[in-house]
Amino acid sequence: MKQVLSFALALSALVATPSLAATTIFTGNTTGGPTYNRAIANGNNAPVSLSGVGTAVRYAVTSFTVGQSGAYFFFNGTNYDSYLGIHSNLFNPLNALQNAVAYSDDFNLTLDAGFSGLNLLAGTSYFAVSSGFDNNDFGAFTLTVSGPGVISGGNPIGPVPEPTVWGLMIVGFGLIGSMLRREHKKVALAI
Repeated sequence: MKQVLSFALALSALVATPSLAATTIFTGNTTGGPTYNRAIANGNNAPVSLSGVGTAVRYAVTSFTVGQSGAYFFFNGTNYDSYLGIHSNLFNPLNALQNAVAYSDDFNLTLDAGFSGLNLLAGTSYFAVSSGFDNNDFGAFTLTVSGPGVISGGNPIGPVPEPTVWGLMIVGFGLIGSMLRREHKKVALAI
């Protein structure tokens, strides 16, 4: 029984150790939302001009902060041709270029938007602006943000556990169960 307790304590220490990466999922809907003239995507760089096609796109803003400076991954999944803008400190729909960090369109050759390795600073307020490519693209979206630090704010569904944590928990509970069965058999044989 002492071995089972020792193993359980060791496993709980491993599971309780904070992971090196965090993932948070935000949801929203741009249907019926306000409109603005969005910026034109410029990769992971700040945009330099406004769109001539997306002059009155519906948008939704998700405010967030990150707990650690570093490179973050963004994926804005939709069922329409989406756009994603990231602004720091303030988002002004009357001037989409003000405080714009980056805008994305057709991430990884899809109609979804996102960034791979966008550098963000801890302690800075950020605003993810989900919108469409043109004025007729709007609807529900799911924004997934992953990176080295905790992502908080907005309307998160909640953190997504890492597969390694789930794997450790499943293996650990299986081993604890088998050890308890062995201890139970030893006690039954002794009687």
